[in-house]
Amino acid sequence: MRSAFGPRSGDHEFQAMRFALDPNDKQRGALASHSGAARYAYNLGLEWLIEAIERRKLDASESVPNAGAMHLRWNRWKRDPANAAGWWSNNSKCVYQEAFRDLEQAFNSFVTSRRAKRRGKRFGFPRFKCKGRSRDRFRLSGFFHVDKRWVQLPTLGRIRVHEDASKFMTHLESGRARITTATISRQADRWYVNFRVVRTKRAIERPPGSAVIGVDVGINALATLSSGQVVTGPRALAVGLRKLRRLSRAHSRKRLKSRNRRRFAQRLARCHARISSVRRDHLHKLSTYLAKNHGRIVIEDLNVQAMMSNRRLARSIADSGWGELSAMLEYKCRWYGSTLIQASRWFPSSKTCSSCGLIKDSLPLAVRVFDCPACGLTLDRDVNAAKNLAKWPEVAASASETQNACRGNVRPGVRRAGPDEAGTEQPIVASGSEPNAQALAFTADSLGPDEGRVARGI
Repeated sequence: MRSAFGPRSGDHEFQAMRFALDPNDKQRGALASHSGAARYAYNLGLEWLIEAIERRKLDASESVPNAGAMHLRWNRWKRDPANAAGWWSNNSKCVYQEAFRDLEQAFNSFVTSRRAKRRGKRFGFPRFKCKGRSRDRFRLSGFFHVDKRWVQLPTLGRIRVHEDASKFMTHLESGRARITTATISRQADRWYVNFRVVRTKRAIERPPGSAVIGVDVGINALATLSSGQVVTGPRALAVGLRKLRRLSRAHSRKRLKSRNRRRFAQRLARCHARISSVRRDHLHKLSTYLAKNHGRIVIEDLNVQAMMSNRRLARSIADSGWGELSAMLEYKCRWYGSTLIQASRWFPSSKTCSSCGLIKDSLPLAVRVFDCPACGLTLDRDVNAAKNLAKWPEVAASASETQNACRGNVRPGVRRAGPDEAGTEQPIVASGSEPNAQALAFTADSLGPDEGRVARGI
């Protein structure tokens, strides 16, 4: 079905549909050629950008080129025989356009980050992409055809897929969904296509039992719910670490640029891909269960990046995937009509009694049971924290009144706080931005026969 139809009315939402491709040898060469062309255009545009910045230092009237200006210059540059770029016509023109847009976005992110207009870790200046080190990926736009067992992409033609796409095709035919762009990427030795889809919002009827639930994440247990349910993680890295080390040693012992080294590099990449896939599979099941069956979800706003500085816990924290779980909950709550609230990272959920509200002065990590000296409550430490998170807006009574500068768009220096800056953060509700994640199909038997089932975004 062509992607040019629908949706025509109603509210829209964005999703990403991911399919594993099954190309033949000729198509694999074409995919590699397209990714190389995107990398070449990105590096060429970065050279032009650096030249423009150097000229701007001498002349303030010099402007920095955007994606459109780079594409116009590329159209002139590629036809110059002195540049020996006759290969450009072998690939889709969209590859070069989207590469310049990626470069423009990377540079804009760097500028906004330097001006303290962007939250999170600071972005560095765009760097050149190197073959073998940067990920092979490119983006296409235009018309796409989707059938049960194949997809047709511009210039590349018809490529088989590993799984049945009939359900996705049905939504395209009915006009409830439309493909805007397709991103093709390689992970290990397998190629994937990610369709960016705009579709009409589904009507979600929340079950009568849906309520507020608190989620306390940890290392021993991936998530402890306020209902008392404990969800253990797959520990994908810990399970596959022995094999990963063995393959890494075997790869390092092979002669450079030899066929054996390339073969073991592929085996090592497949091991890494399996570890990440197992972890992502479990996080998708858990996040879908929470978003589908609860009206409001409260999690902690953890500073995962700072916690990773602890060398004794860094590997376990990375293997748990706390940040990825939070990102999945953010866009899935928008899909299923639930609300996501991030409690303040300074809220003492573990040291507060969930029954009487007493706050202990200290509670070492080695103490796994919370004993309240006031009311006599004895409860598991993580369950107690999850119960406090479930009623966090009520416990933090001033949450709806004031908000400090932690969520501001500035990076203040070291100075004395003003009289109006003290307070508690407001609940952070999931924003309405477009999701950049993937919607995959899973079944979570550990979470129930129906609760852990994820539709492929449709």
